[in-house]
Amino acid sequence: MSKATHVFWYALAISLIVVIWGAVAPENLNNFSSNLTGRILSDFGWFYLLIVIAILLFCVFLMFSKFGKLKLGKKDDEPEFSKTSWFAMLFSAGMGIGLVFWTTAEPISHAFISSPMSDEGSNEAIKEALKYSFFHWGVHAWAVYGIVGLILAYFKFNKGAPGLISATLTPLFGEEMMRGALGKIIDVLAVFATVIGVAATLGFGSAQITGGLSYLFGTPNNFTVQILVLAIATVLFIWSAWSGIGKGIKYLSNINMGLALFLLILLFIVGPSMYILNMFTDTLGRYISDFFDMSFRLAPLNEDNRSWINGWTIFYWAWWISWAPFVGIFIARISKGRTVREFLFGVLLLPSVVCFVFFAVFGVSALELEQLGTAAISELTLETSTFGVLAEYPLGFFMSVLTILVIAIFFITSADSATFVLGMLSTNGQLNPGNSVKIGWGLIQSTIAAVVVYFGGTQGLQNMLIIAALPFAVVMILMCVSFFKDIQKEVRSQRK
Repeated sequence: MSKATHVFWYALAISLIVVIWGAVAPENLNNFSSNLTGRILSDFGWFYLLIVIAILLFCVFLMFSKFGKLKLGKKDDEPEFSKTSWFAMLFSAGMGIGLVFWTTAEPISHAFISSPMSDEGSNEAIKEALKYSFFHWGVHAWAVYGIVGLILAYFKFNKGAPGLISATLTPLFGEEMMRGALGKIIDVLAVFATVIGVAATLGFGSAQITGGLSYLFGTPNNFTVQILVLAIATVLFIWSAWSGIGKGIKYLSNINMGLALFLLILLFIVGPSMYILNMFTDTLGRYISDFFDMSFRLAPLNEDNRSWINGWTIFYWAWWISWAPFVGIFIARISKGRTVREFLFGVLLLPSVVCFVFFAVFGVSALELEQLGTAAISELTLETSTFGVLAEYPLGFFMSVLTILVIAIFFITSADSATFVLGMLSTNGQLNPGNSVKIGWGLIQSTIAAVVVYFGGTQGLQNMLIIAALPFAVVMILMCVSFFKDIQKEVRSQRK
């Protein structure tokens, strides 16, 4: 049995054990995972803050150093995709569906439910709300994705290594060890994080779409409708993955970025345009000026503030790390032929700016409604908060329907990207895994999601991701050391 086969079955077995646990005893899994997650967030908060800012600074160093000119691939390799398609695909895989909801829900939560530093509902709380939303979805998150993608792309296209996490550690531990038990453990961890993360997202996404349909059209918001939504999405994302990156995934990503930008512009026009521009400018300045203070803030002497940091900042950092294997591998797959500098600029800065703009438009539109007492957005559920905001503005119904379409396509693009990545990981890093493998993984993910939705174990699976993030954070440190060691040799050899 090959290493790839071992990784496939081990990861699948562990994933199924966790899913069955969540199905048979969801409360038990939730309690166990919540307690362990709470301890990790509390005891290793300092570790997450330090590793994420270190990764970001490492990315900035690479971008502006002599290593920035290094091409991911051979000298004559050209990018496989245009910059527009490349950006659309990496953004859809990296943020996608979560962005549509959190751009409304997070600023409202920070400003009117639980403020990080100020009294809820105050002007200062509103400013802090948008600033911390920028912080959580900005360059820190994309640096985590970017460094994993960069390292994987380098070893795949420059060294001819298989597209596996373990292959990037060969310069440190040797090829024999990475083909042995340690390498298997690392790759199983990557597959496990991807399977559980996507299954939880599929379950969460189907609930969001169902909630939106119920809010707009009064359709039943129950398990039957969620399964129907999940089944339709499964057929579509398996078709997309089966078509390949150059067709289905690329086309859907391009279409959805266009639709999302159209929705953004439409809300900006009918919404509080000048307020959005003023808040965006002010928040961007506060984000830049308070950048390092937020990056290292743990509030060890204030229990309430520390609890907020654990529940938001540290949770987000762990969440981004847990998703890094899936998003990083996918970004690496589509980035052949680009230089290190071009790669990091495209992965680090552009997506962050897009996130900032989305939070400014959607978040400020929601904040104004709450400030003026027009609508109590803070009392709505996550699934309906965005629709509650849109309903208060002109063309609200049209924008809500468009939002459901954008969510659905983001839902599909995240799932088809994950299916493609799982196919790579279970075929020893092949760039174009077979259709049977991709179809198999697509069905496995959807089945797991259906079981989880039925038994209500989504929160337990999300907690398991945070738990898996801790050992993978250590793997990321080793990846950076291994990568830097090897690129120094690469640059020296190119000078000869």
